[in-house]
Amino acid sequence: MQYYGGCDVGSTYTKAVILDETGKIVADTTIRSKINSEVSATLAMEEVCKTAGLKDSKELAYLIGTGYGRNKVPFADENISEISCHAMGVHITNPDVKAIIDIGGQDVKGISIDTDGTVKNFAMNDKCAAGTGRFYEAMARSFEMTLPEFSKLSLSAKNVIPITAQCTVFAESEVITLVGEGKPMDEIAAGIQMAVAKRCFVMAKKAGAVDSITLTGGCAKNDGLKQAIEHVLKLKVVELKTDPQLMGALGAAEYARQKGMAKKSA
Repeated sequence: MQYYGGCDVGSTYTKAVILDETGKIVADTTIRSKINSEVSATLAMEEVCKTAGLKDSKELAYLIGTGYGRNKVPFADENISEISCHAMGVHITNPDVKAIIDIGGQDVKGISIDTDGTVKNFAMNDKCAAGTGRFYEAMARSFEMTLPEFSKLSLSAKNVIPITAQCTVFAESEVITLVGEGKPMDEIAAGIQMAVAKRCFVMAKKAGAVDSITLTGGCAKNDGLKQAIEHVLKLKVVELKTDPQLMGALGAAEYARQKGMAKKSA
């Protein structure tokens, strides 16, 4: 049995997945990214290979790097853009899903998936951190909460307090002021989630979303955001059975499997 790997080096987290010849996930890992992308990739691959019972990544038949630091994945046979890898990861997880909003640490992408798992169309906002993983980390700090705690806070809100600032820095300042004024924290959180959902609107339309969409990246685990996106975009958010934060690494591993199998049979 041969094994195939995908390593997604993101700006915030690094993810790695190993598949067997049938496409089954043998091992996966998610670690906090280090300043050096090569160090992040090395640590993630060491951990995922250990879980899979392999000595190191050299034992993989094929390895593909993706993500922000895709050029820094040691021993990778090649690298593929995270846009293509997220599309493929979602496709093999749920082939019925044709549109994605990927919220990464530093950018937001809208991706349309073709019938074979390749990218049909995409749009990306990488000019501003508002609405990204970094933005949510800043918001959680303002509430003195963990990210999981903050992601559920808006679910209890009966009203929404709008957040008008479009910039992460100004939004954080606005939120701190509202908290200091004693405004209901769940209603402030609801305003934050609605603001991010509105920023996702253009991405969803460019991704060709008609009746449903799925979320990938760490922010896909944000329950308040999912609720806000369904409300603002009038689309059903499809939850993936596999960890949505792993989609880039999973897609990379699947591309590695396809290329490795083709090489094997040639």
